[in-house]
Amino acid sequence: MPNYPLTRFHEQASLTDDEAQILRSLGDPEIVYRRNTTIRRDREPVDGLYLLLEGWATSSIRLPAGQRQIVKVHITGDMMGTPSMVLDTAADTLTAVSECRVSKVSLTRLREVLIAYPRLGSLLLMGVQVERLALMDIVAAMGKSSARERMVRLLLDLHDRLSKIDAVEDGRFDMPLTQELLGDALGLTAVHVNRTMRLLEREGLIARHGQRIVLGDIEALRKISPLPPRRIRFDPVWLPGPGEM
Repeated sequence: MPNYPLTRFHEQASLTDDEAQILRSLGDPEIVYRRNTTIRRDREPVDGLYLLLEGWATSSIRLPAGQRQIVKVHITGDMMGTPSMVLDTAADTLTAVSECRVSKVSLTRLREVLIAYPRLGSLLLMGVQVERLALMDIVAAMGKSSARERMVRLLLDLHDRLSKIDAVEDGRFDMPLTQELLGDALGLTAVHVNRTMRLLEREGLIARHGQRIVLGDIEALRKISPLPPRRIRFDPVWLPGPGEM
């Protein structure tokens, strides 16, 4: 039985023991996807969503001219494929960046859980709003920020999200994203990505050691980022408490 990490839910609200157990065991037996393999392709029939038990993955959309736009970089603990739940066929392609352990949740199973545990529906609604907020920030940064600002925003976002799963030590974290992937996430060419990373290195703001990134001055980077860090409200007043549904 998969053991889905509940970091994202613990950030949002208090969970009962029963709710935590249901969420941990929500999905089917895990499947291991090797690096660069497709977890789910766009236009495939939608019959579930995906829990990323471990690893890095991307959600991307292929544009008519063939360009790829990465709309989300997923890390351990993320829930993938939720936007396509309202469609018959998937809007995006999910791809393993590193080796990934993934558990699929069928829509039938999700329906059963939401009927039996309606408060989990409220928690999932909150999680969707957190994802929507993140996408709003990405759109704002892409439309009105320089390449340097976009890169800083992405690095800080990864740093902050990885910190919550104890994957950061003294500003250091592994980032298995190639320059091509970074470019597709930021709307830049690989050459522009390399130039921007070198600029940040010359400024002493970051360092690179293979796939390992070091953020040397977090506060200075936050001043460069076009958007402030978001503080998710814990147990918001509109969220039903345990036993209220």
